[in-house]
Amino acid sequence: MSPAAGDFFPTILVVDDDTRLLVLLADELRADGYTVVTARDGPEALRRLDAGWPDLVIIDLMMPGMDGLTLAREIKMRADLPIVVLSAIDAGDSKATLLTEVAEDYVTKPYHYPELRARVERILRRLGDRVPRRSLVLGPDLVLDLHQRSAIVAGERVSLTPTENRLLYALAANIGQVVATETLLDRGWAATDDADKTYVWVTMRRLRQKIEVDPNKPVHLLTVRGIGYRLIETSAPESGREPAAVPGGPG
Repeated sequence: MSPAAGDFFPTILVVDDDTRLLVLLADELRADGYTVVTARDGPEALRRLDAGWPDLVIIDLMMPGMDGLTLAREIKMRADLPIVVLSAIDAGDSKATLLTEVAEDYVTKPYHYPELRARVERILRRLGDRVPRRSLVLGPDLVLDLHQRSAIVAGERVSLTPTENRLLYALAANIGQVVATETLLDRGWAATDDADKTYVWVTMRRLRQKIEVDPNKPVHLLTVRGIGYRLIETSAPESGREPAAVPGGPG
């Protein structure tokens, strides 16, 4: 079987309006040990997403109603899930745009299943099982419910905006590691031409107001001076302030 992480069996959401192809690809993936959820159009895919996050999404580009690019953008608004585009369109410019904006990879139809499987495996190996799945307990006073776009802070539920959720998702997928400000800017404002680092700084200050018990003494959402941010778990309340922010930068 092909799942890339031992006993971890990733879930893949496959979206295609071609029922024959949808059934065939789902059967091929299941035969390789994956858990597969299917949808025949964009709205059905978003309902599946609301019911539970997959580990990877395969999307047909040309679908009636909500096309694959629109669906991929909608998914990225909810969760920073890896997306593979599957399309009969083999256009270099379109492919480059998709890969930059929403997709991890692009496979042209008619697809060769061993090649598609290899690409899926490579993406899942790189991501591992670090993507937060349901509630993520970061400490006695903080639980992230990113699938519900909310956090529980000292027992109280706090709502998160789509942008705040995307940035927290990127940080939560790299718990304890530094995520560069540029990476967060791309996650939050990929479609905004004039976005700059101040967008990240302002959002991080707002997030601290929401998820930290004492925003002036953050213990979970920390600034790494001159580089980016880090989300950490704590087993007990920590003391001390984080390092001072870069002058004129995030606070």
